[in-house]
Amino acid sequence: MPSQRKTWVYKLALSGLVMAVYVVIMWLTQSFAFREYQIRLATSLYALGAPFPFLIVPLGLANLLSNLLLGGLGPLDAAGGFAAGVLTAAAAYGLRRLGRNDMWIALPVIFIPGLLVPVWLSRLLGLPYTVLAVSLCAGQIIPGILGVILVKRLRKIV
Repeated sequence: MPSQRKTWVYKLALSGLVMAVYVVIMWLTQSFAFREYQIRLATSLYALGAPFPFLIVPLGLANLLSNLLLGGLGPLDAAGGFAAGVLTAAAAYGLRRLGRNDMWIALPVIFIPGLLVPVWLSRLLGLPYTVLAVSLCAGQIIPGILGVILVKRLRKIV
């Protein structure tokens, strides 16, 4: 019998739990998650793609849901958030597959959303890409660090 950790029920349950936690964190932090620096603590969960690659798509879906429910910028922002979430979590997994130190996980958490999201936000908000990219990358530094801490802690208990 396969280990409980690898069953589809386990993966589905953990995926739902992580998506719920992501949306709840976004709801609790929306006062600063949708501002100039967009410090989105929930995006630290993208780091979970490294130890749990089956969470890559659910993390993108969590971003899509939070953008639809809380963001107010419409379907383009929601679809872009899905792409940013999937790419970031996949990059975290890719770094793990390459045997990189967990510290490297902070880089995709900071730079993928920080450089990708301004592509459509600059159009939606009528602001220069560069200004948004600097602001979003600065806001992603804390989630990047938290993501590394999360993965390091999980490695000790899993």
